[in-house]
Amino acid sequence: MTPDPPRLLAVVVTYQSAAIVGDCLRAIPAALGPGAECRTVVVDNASTDHSLDAAAEADPSARLVPLGRNAGYAAAINAALEEAFTPDLDAVLVLNPDIRMAPGALPPLWEALEDPTVGIAVPRLLDAAGVLQHSLRRDPSVLRALGEALLGGNRAGRFAPLGEVVSDDDAYGVACRPDWATGAAMLMHRRCIERVGSWDESYFLYSEETDYCLRARDAGLSVQYCPESHATHLGGESGTSPELWAVLTCNRVRFYRSRHGAVRSAAFRAAVMLNEAIRALGGRATNRAALRALATRGEPGVLGVASTRHHRHQPL
Repeated sequence: MTPDPPRLLAVVVTYQSAAIVGDCLRAIPAALGPGAECRTVVVDNASTDHSLDAAAEADPSARLVPLGRNAGYAAAINAALEEAFTPDLDAVLVLNPDIRMAPGALPPLWEALEDPTVGIAVPRLLDAAGVLQHSLRRDPSVLRALGEALLGGNRAGRFAPLGEVVSDDDAYGVACRPDWATGAAMLMHRRCIERVGSWDESYFLYSEETDYCLRARDAGLSVQYCPESHATHLGGESGTSPELWAVLTCNRVRFYRSRHGAVRSAAFRAAVMLNEAIRALGGRATNRAALRALATRGEPGVLGVASTRHHRHQPL
């Protein structure tokens, strides 16, 4: 039976996003499907390029929330929920500003959330050329971190015990329940929001969606991947930014440490450092930056670092 159309809150997080947020907002109405109701909130992390002006021009009905500081992706989501999440809403659609939901993308996601054991539904992500992005993930583990170091992320990810990123294209052709998924486009049922609570703002960017998805699982709710729901994700260039890669890598280690003991956490950190060291030998500035941050046990600075997520590329 087809579920009743939902009442949604769409949350779009911006940072220096004036050139792209308009297309994101304009794509939402066609994605909703018949009968769905949607209110939109745009939360801005202290952009200097008039991102909120661009959002207002694209969707005059959107509620605009300027944070006044670059507080991060999780903090922006929390601010939107505090500002606009009301008891009449069924679900919240979280979008990066470089996401373009395809027409009719929402109904399959909402149908997946009709299962009371599902808390989060995610679409199939494609890049601007229509090429599949590997957005599904497995639990982080020492063996998977070591497999990625020795085999490379794309090769390791074809084998479940050896890679965190699901890199087998065939796996994206069927519905499944990954351990977690990248946070660029997610539909969260209200039961998930009520059980899991706020996003962890301490991560600033990257690993906050890992934390949220696994806390949802702890609360008895799964992530459902819906291959019939499509979205275009333009952000495929994060691997070229040393700052972003250092943030991502340090947050992976810190997240693992938050859920495991000292010995396993030390082994995980060592495996991640090995991965970065091997790639740094090839002259990659991204890996050198991450290795420096890990070696000093320091946290990379975040001032001026983009607080909207791009697609994470595993090194080959």
